[in-house]
Amino acid sequence: MAKPRFLLLRLGSMGDIIHALPSAASLRDTFPDARIDWAVEAKWARLLKGNPDVDNVVVVDRRRSEGFVSAAKQLRAAKYLCAVDFQALYKSALLAFASGAPKRIGFKSSYAREGLAAAVYTDRINPRGPHKVDHNFALVALAGAHELKARFPIMVEPEDEDCVERELARHGSREFFVLNPGGGWLSKCWPAARYGELHCKIARRWGLGGVITFGPGEENLAREAVAAAGNPTPIPLALGLGPLTALLRRAKLFVSADTGPLHLASAVGAPVIGLYGPTDPSRNGPYCSHDAVVRNPHASVTTYRREKSYSPAMLSITVDQVLKAIEWRLRLHS
Repeated sequence: MAKPRFLLLRLGSMGDIIHALPSAASLRDTFPDARIDWAVEAKWARLLKGNPDVDNVVVVDRRRSEGFVSAAKQLRAAKYLCAVDFQALYKSALLAFASGAPKRIGFKSSYAREGLAAAVYTDRINPRGPHKVDHNFALVALAGAHELKARFPIMVEPEDEDCVERELARHGSREFFVLNPGGGWLSKCWPAARYGELHCKIARRWGLGGVITFGPGEENLAREAVAAAGNPTPIPLALGLGPLTALLRRAKLFVSADTGPLHLASAVGAPVIGLYGPTDPSRNGPYCSHDAVVRNPHASVTTYRREKSYSPAMLSITVDQVLKAIEWRLRLHS
């Protein structure tokens, strides 16, 4: 009997890939001898490096049409028996179809972000459970997985540890917490100045050094947070994915709105405080049950709208609320 050959499709982004990792683990646990490959954009391939549940990472370069075609040819040559599309977008569904896999599993059009993508699937499902991790589990259960375990095997390379060690040593920091003021769209972010105020109170109460992380296009948010922090001054760090993983694994605490680094921090075991407004924490919150979420139900409307100003729901979250959540989370971690 031929060994199962699975293709997993989650091209991006950071948090979404992290939420699909347990599904790969479940397939591996159920089918230990299977071939399990993952198609992903080059930007996020580092998240899958060294993953024991994935045999081969197929990098998709969507910036060039020939890159997409090349990936499709590579997928077709692998002769997969089953393709599982966690993304439910036209680009991922097209690759599932191009792979030639006779069984193609995805979400029903009523759930998919781009509903017509569901037309290429042979098997469709509406997800069960509240969280995106649970929704992804529903897909691989349809592929035969029955060992559903929340495992997030994200590897840290020695060179990434060395990079972080040098940065921290340069600033004289050993024990530290991390604040991340960015988050893609501004309407799901918390004001950068409040991160600065929060930094000041954490540093004084717990005697920890502070780090402000930020990504491309978030430089102004980082500057505003640092300016509002006063003394002691936090360390602003813009890190690549590997060093960021190493940093978060060592952090004593991580505070952020709903964004990729929050899910990365939770996956590598940092104590996390998630700040939520227009996105639903039961669906997109940190998956670890010990992590804390701050959201004001009376002010929060779940919209997922990508707006360019702070939402009333996020503005309603106070620094004192976040401090109380930190106290609760650190008691659990101690």
